[in-house]
Amino acid sequence: MAKLSTSRQKALMRKYARNVKFLMMLVSICLIVFFLPKQAKFSYEYEKGRIWNQKDLVSPYNFAILKTPQEIDNEKKTAYESITPVYQLDAAAGGQQIDGFKTDLEIKWHNAGINDKLKSKYIDAGIALLTNLYETGILKLNDKYLQHTNNYPITILNKNVATDKNTNTLFTKESALAYCDKVLSKRTDIDRAFMLDLLQNRIQNNLSYDDNLTVRLEKEVYDGLSITRGMVQKGEVIVYKGSIINDDVYQKLESYKKAFENNARVNGNHVLVLLGQFLLVSIAISLLMIFLYLFRKDIYADNRLVSLILLVITAMLATLSAAIKFQFPVNLYYIPYCIVPIIIRILFDTRLALNIHLLVVLIAGFFVPNSFEFAYYEITAGMVSIYSIKNLIRREQFLISAGIIVFTYSVAFLGISFIREGTFLEIDWMDFLPFVVSVLLTLLAYPMIYIFEKIFSLTSDITLIELTNTNAPLLRELAFTAPGTFQHSLQVANLAENAIYSIGGNALLVRAGALYHDIGKMENPLFFIENQTSGFNPHDKLPYEESAQVIIRHVSKGIEMARKANLPEVIIDFIRTHHGNTRVDYFYQSSLKNFPEKFINENIFRYPGPIPFTKEAGVLMLADSVEAASRSLKEPDEESISVLVDRIVKYKLDQNQLKDSNITLKDIETIKEIFKRMLMSIYHVRIDY
Repeated sequence: MAKLSTSRQKALMRKYARNVKFLMMLVSICLIVFFLPKQAKFSYEYEKGRIWNQKDLVSPYNFAILKTPQEIDNEKKTAYESITPVYQLDAAAGGQQIDGFKTDLEIKWHNAGINDKLKSKYIDAGIALLTNLYETGILKLNDKYLQHTNNYPITILNKNVATDKNTNTLFTKESALAYCDKVLSKRTDIDRAFMLDLLQNRIQNNLSYDDNLTVRLEKEVYDGLSITRGMVQKGEVIVYKGSIINDDVYQKLESYKKAFENNARVNGNHVLVLLGQFLLVSIAISLLMIFLYLFRKDIYADNRLVSLILLVITAMLATLSAAIKFQFPVNLYYIPYCIVPIIIRILFDTRLALNIHLLVVLIAGFFVPNSFEFAYYEITAGMVSIYSIKNLIRREQFLISAGIIVFTYSVAFLGISFIREGTFLEIDWMDFLPFVVSVLLTLLAYPMIYIFEKIFSLTSDITLIELTNTNAPLLRELAFTAPGTFQHSLQVANLAENAIYSIGGNALLVRAGALYHDIGKMENPLFFIENQTSGFNPHDKLPYEESAQVIIRHVSKGIEMARKANLPEVIIDFIRTHHGNTRVDYFYQSSLKNFPEKFINENIFRYPGPIPFTKEAGVLMLADSVEAASRSLKEPDEESISVLVDRIVKYKLDQNQLKDSNITLKDIETIKEIFKRMLMSIYHVRIDY
């Protein structure tokens, strides 16, 4: 009953996990469809200068031909130049300033004690000058119009009566004072400095710029501009098959596309559009799940990893949809599409990264303009980004990859530009800027990978690079506490890394696992022969069973140390499996030999396991055993090394230690040849040719 209960429990867990997976798929599909632009897809792709290879395109309804952005800008510029800035006249300003001038003159005249007979001359002269100035008009030139010239027409409003004048016929404060100075310089009967001192305080603007009214006039003119030029009638041929798409035809096609989208938005069945998007996205996500089920069952079985993949895909498509919807950035190529394949490649593998990138681009291609051109740019760039970091062993590979992606974009940009323009001189190099920005944004993959690692408990090649640094705390402690074990780990790492590189696998992962697989020996380093330098062996004073337990305990102690140091679980798996469930044969055989009459519990001398369950862990087990055994060779030569390697590998196979590690017999032969060659190199064995 207990077995039945456990079996049912596991079945329920699998069913629950499967239901959660389907729910995540459904949520991802719904989110993507929710974010995608909700309009019918225009059926035709076209480019200026290309030949129309499809059948004659006949207009199904009347539509207006839109003006080009350049035409609209030119018309706006012409309209802007036709608008004159509006100034309001303050008719009372002149009289107020003349009265003020008289008062100022009376005060200064009285204080100076000058003869009153001259006063009338000053009053008459001042009134004449001020009257002339205010009748002509005094204004401040507007900076908005000074960008072009300081001589421009304006409209003056006096009690809603408009008068057109030019600024060169009016005064500014500066030119008004200069005019007064010029007139007074011809008068010998008046003190010019005294008079100018009085006048300069009474020269004020009586014309003020009316920004609100001017802007309103501009808006009225702009609103009155037509954005169309002519009509295409129903049944009229828009473009004939085989004809070149010139500027005029291109604008008709653009206008037809706009009319089609507007018509679909008003008259189209939005439910069917939504259904179509749902079906397309569902196919793409389902293909991804099928790929995982067929080729990456380990990922398919882990809902945590599936959720990460769906999150990355949904976030990228949501970003693209937002850019299309809000038209920001203006150019869709600013978006770093290559960030998705890079993240998936670093966290998983090349095949999955390429598969996901193709699906993302296929979905996006339905909603971006020039979808074939878009797909070509992004598929090629995505493939290059994946290939360029196939084996990530250095941080600078990100920068190298970015440079290669930019080069790929530039070659594709030139090729498409040559096809489109037919000349090198007409290429607009500013159109290449979005690709450069996109690649720079792709570098954000580095911190994002770190975030995903922490959230989803993953281990990327970047983390493995950091772990294989021999200055890492645990490795530095191992080198100091158990130097013999540290050197053994380095040799095992070299053997395992070369072997896994030859048979296919993650060389960086196996190297990291090899460096940490024996850290548990730091608890009792002298109980392991590689750390015994004085000839003293503590096992001589212990029973065989206790010695075996000390040796076996380095596995559990290593797991404990690794978890305390927050090492990834994938590294801890190497510590757990590098001895599998084999026996500590030296002490087991010694116990049998010295106590033949005693019942020996074999489990006391056996490692707890489990046996290796990955190719990398299996290779590490072989490398560890071979390297340790090779130290016992008194006179290592080609024959003894060959016999040793064959014996160790055969023993592991006979003990069924490699049955779960996915290593083939062909792989075994390759591994043995590599081990033999490297060990002979380590022990400086000359090979007879």
